[in-house]
Amino acid sequence: MKKGIIVLLLGGFVFVVYQALMFYDNNFPYGRMRETPAVRPYEKPLLVMEPGTVPFNGGEALYRATDPQDLESPLKKIDAAVLDNGRQGYLTFCAQCHGPDYDGNGTVGQSFAPLPTDFKSPRIQKAAEGYLFKHMSYGGKRAPALATTITVKRRWEIVAFIKSLGTRK
Repeated sequence: MKKGIIVLLLGGFVFVVYQALMFYDNNFPYGRMRETPAVRPYEKPLLVMEPGTVPFNGGEALYRATDPQDLESPLKKIDAAVLDNGRQGYLTFCAQCHGPDYDGNGTVGQSFAPLPTDFKSPRIQKAAEGYLFKHMSYGGKRAPALATTITVKRRWEIVAFIKSLGTRK
């Protein structure tokens, strides 16, 4: 008799818990797994890629294969907006190592021996834009490769900004 009551109570408890879970599941305020496209992949039309999303020629491989002396910036006009975008890019991606004074004494860079490059040095200011672009894009001895992190246009803007700094006095 006791076993029958225990089984009945346990069955009732399981039923109440199941009903509570079903109520919660049916009234859950967020999307459910059964409502995602992964379950029904062909009910919505596939997204169409914008033209130019996937390069069929040129692209990063062209920059990598080209001699740095032959690379030229596609930015025809270097105006204040380009330099401002370059400065913002520098502060975001480069200043940690090269520092706010462009001298290699950034928060991270000061722990390197030798220090990262001084962007106001005559060597860098005389360097070809293509050299700076490729070094930023594909890295160097200690410099990280940023080609997958920074867009091509932003990299050229940073190069324009660096070249606009002039030599240290």
